[in-house]
Amino acid sequence: MKRIFKFLFKTLLWFFALTILWVLVYKYVNIPATPLMAIRYYEKDSTKEIKHTWKPISEISIELQLAVICAEDQNFIKHNGFDVPAIKKAYQKNKEGKTVRGASTISQQTAKNVFLWPQRSWLRKGLETYFTFLIEVFWTKERILEVYLNSIEMGEGVYGAEAASNYWFNKSAKNLNKNEAAALASILPNPINYRANPPSTYVKSKKKWILLQMSNYGKLNLKPEKNK
Repeated sequence: MKRIFKFLFKTLLWFFALTILWVLVYKYVNIPATPLMAIRYYEKDSTKEIKHTWKPISEISIELQLAVICAEDQNFIKHNGFDVPAIKKAYQKNKEGKTVRGASTISQQTAKNVFLWPQRSWLRKGLETYFTFLIEVFWTKERILEVYLNSIEMGEGVYGAEAASNYWFNKSAKNLNKNEAAALASILPNPINYRANPPSTYVKSKKKWILLQMSNYGKLNLKPEKNK
């Protein structure tokens, strides 16, 4: 038993050491690919093409930054990785048997996209919680959003803001206007089935809602602590 405990203890130490190092490396290094890219590439009906170009957040339209926050996680700046009120609300709705969208934050989605696989399981959810905690500790909100915008799926074989902007609007991510940004944010629930341009009836409706949220949200500031 002593040997077993010793082995498990060493394994846990190595796990923590390697995962923390992994997160620290990605704090500074641009992420070339994600597990989802590989999974999609090897799927049966895949186009076998990956469009992905990394861009620093300074070269991604502030309108797109604001649009995805308004669409996916309006408390992104305030929470520590987990939106507890949203989680409670989603849990209650699920108990009532109502179909609702999950309460995953941008931080959680980033942890899943970069470090894990998309299929749902208790193991993946546990690891997602762990990696979310790590990136919130070691990365800034700006870095989390930068990685998120460069790794999200935004069309078949299309990943990240730059590739999506070129694919849907034939322009760079830094040149997106408010309407185009809202259209891209509108397809995030299911980017394989939805089109940003020309938009479907659903995307038009979602885009209208996102534009309203953007107007209500006001100016985006990823470093509010410096302005206190």
